[in-house]
Amino acid sequence: MRIRQKRRLLRFVFPVARDEWLSILRIGLGLQIIFYCLSLWADWNVIFVGNAGGLISRDVTETVYTLDCSLLPRLSWFVDLAERFRIREDVILSGVLLGFITAGGCLTVGFFCRTAAILGWFFHLCAVTSGGLMSYGVDNFMTIGLFYLMLSPLPDHIAIDAWLWSKPEPNRRRLGCFQRVLQLHLCFIYFFGGLDKCLGIGWWNGTSIWRALTRPPFNIIPAHFLARWDFLFPAMGIAVCLLETGYPIFIWPKRTRLVWFTGVLGMHLGIAVAMGMYLFAWIMIVLNLAAFGPDIFLRQRRDIRSVNGRADAETRLAAG
Repeated sequence: MRIRQKRRLLRFVFPVARDEWLSILRIGLGLQIIFYCLSLWADWNVIFVGNAGGLISRDVTETVYTLDCSLLPRLSWFVDLAERFRIREDVILSGVLLGFITAGGCLTVGFFCRTAAILGWFFHLCAVTSGGLMSYGVDNFMTIGLFYLMLSPLPDHIAIDAWLWSKPEPNRRRLGCFQRVLQLHLCFIYFFGGLDKCLGIGWWNGTSIWRALTRPPFNIIPAHFLARWDFLFPAMGIAVCLLETGYPIFIWPKRTRLVWFTGVLGMHLGIAVAMGMYLFAWIMIVLNLAAFGPDIFLRQRRDIRSVNGRADAETRLAAG
């Protein structure tokens, strides 16, 4: 009995998987970096300049974030090094931004995947540490995604690196292990996020939905229009709580996986449209597609092929 349980555990932790999920994660995170850099392009130097010259001084933010750990990477490392060569601060900040967006482009096309993933993770962590007082959830999930990507068995089969260097295909159980860790991580994130929402009354009576949609700068939809549909807010809040807390339960069974997967993607698309949080919605959709998308769509494709194959066989037997 124990041997069977160990085998089941090993099959769960090290499932056989292909690298489609890795392709989704790589391309999605590459585009995420590009979108992130373009959204900050005009204000990059203003946000991250030091000595109280910007909106919030970079020196203050870095001091707050490095109280617990002084080894956190930050933009001051580049600025302090450039000062020794008499390079202006705005020049080095622009250079970091250019390197960051170049890493995103390389990830998107799959050129020097590992190096681009490490540089993307490092540059993003520097930006978060130096401008953390203005960051929100999207930065945490970008860090998580890039961390998984730089440790994953790159390159995938559609990356340029795979064509240039002709590297052997990675072990499929290793690929499955990395995907499984990402799946479990998402389950923890959604469950505890949903549990936190369930503990407050705001998501049950709809006030949290109202506040989220009417608070600047997320008030894209006019308040007078929202007021006409306020009777739907309690149902929407309860639906969000159920989707998130039920994620680790209903995302695994075959019968409920597609329903829950579609519901979660729809929730993030709604956040993008109603609140303008496009970067947050994109990173969450990418993580979900990488974690469970191939298992859902490829399995359905195999099921359709098997059904068609059986139908063809039955037709041949009937005709014979």
